[in-house]
Amino acid sequence: MSTRFTIQRLGAQGDGIAPVENAEVFIPFTLPGETVTAARHKDRASLIAVLEASPLRVEPACRHFTECGGCALQHMEQEAYRQWKRERVVQALKSKGIACEVGGIIACQPHTRRRATFAARHTEAGMLLGFNRHLSSEIIPLEECPVTLPGIVSALDKLRTLAGLVCATRQPFHLAVTVTASGLDVAAQGSGRMEEKQRRAAADFVIREGLARLSVDGEIVVEPKKPVVMFGDVAVNPPPGVFLQATSEAEQAMAGLVGRHMARARRVADLFSGCGSFALRLAAKAEVHAVEGDAAALAALDRGFRQASGLKRVTVEKRDLFRRPLTFKELAAYDGVVFDPPRAGAEDQARQIARSDVPFVAAVSCNPVTLARDLAILLAGGYALKSLTPIDQFLWSPHVEAVALLEKPRKRR
Repeated sequence: MSTRFTIQRLGAQGDGIAPVENAEVFIPFTLPGETVTAARHKDRASLIAVLEASPLRVEPACRHFTECGGCALQHMEQEAYRQWKRERVVQALKSKGIACEVGGIIACQPHTRRRATFAARHTEAGMLLGFNRHLSSEIIPLEECPVTLPGIVSALDKLRTLAGLVCATRQPFHLAVTVTASGLDVAAQGSGRMEEKQRRAAADFVIREGLARLSVDGEIVVEPKKPVVMFGDVAVNPPPGVFLQATSEAEQAMAGLVGRHMARARRVADLFSGCGSFALRLAAKAEVHAVEGDAAALAALDRGFRQASGLKRVTVEKRDLFRRPLTFKELAAYDGVVFDPPRAGAEDQARQIARSDVPFVAAVSCNPVTLARDLAILLAGGYALKSLTPIDQFLWSPHVEAVALLEKPRKRR
């Protein structure tokens, strides 16, 4: 049964919100001011028709939009979309009582995402490869994707074939694909245990099709060419399935902001360092201590440093910063700290930084809510927020990155 709704505003996930009596209904793919009909189920509804469209509504860039759950906001005019993303950061800061001028958002262009994780499943009709439908486990087969790099889109048929070769389960599994300087790096997860004949067939296909590497559940099946990513002038061979920033352009923008802020730092601690996207760039001018809980990522960072030339000293430490953050006493050895935690943020680590006298701090986050919480801790500890820049590296999704730069005056001794 359809019901008529008027959309009041957008929610945090990009869904339109319609007030109904003493409740709110969330309706995907709608815009503020629109009148729509939708089929309601509790606090959610599925869009049926737009009766009165917003002037901000535009034609989506992809034929799969509203079916594929990868994008939420292709139907929104570009400038309004970017303002909405910036406002997410503004509102998160306001919720913690933080007064700061938020910079203009650094835009993300189409066809720039270098990594994508596809859902795959073997069916009677053949191999399905695509993204899950919005709020569903149903896989929508892909024919195009205006978000990802052309190197991934042009390889969709090839990737579908490879998914079939590694598949040893009737259950859905994931195929993570990353564009590297030496070719596509493909990592299957949950595809089942392959027999030896199946492994050979998959390996032969990878070699024949010129892919860089295939791994299954973290184990390298074949690696004809070592995958290479560049962090500034430093080449790094990332381990299978490791985290990388979604677009190299966003990574460069973040690294530029952080690097300029650390220009006067001689010793920098890079916390949650990953493979070294910040550490190896900063090492051009400063000694860096990189701390990370993922041993494989840390080893890749260390190899990249040792094979590079012209860098200051880089040391590494494997450490779970959630359970054992660097203490304020340990931080006394540094005049710069960078931290780029997962979405949960770094509350305990922020408390230790707040107690320290480190003069320059850069906080990088993909979650405005946890970033605002961590910044409030730092501000209470005497830091001043010098700038905050939102970065849109997750095009047409509700997610937004941000880089916050802070300073604390040095104590006179």
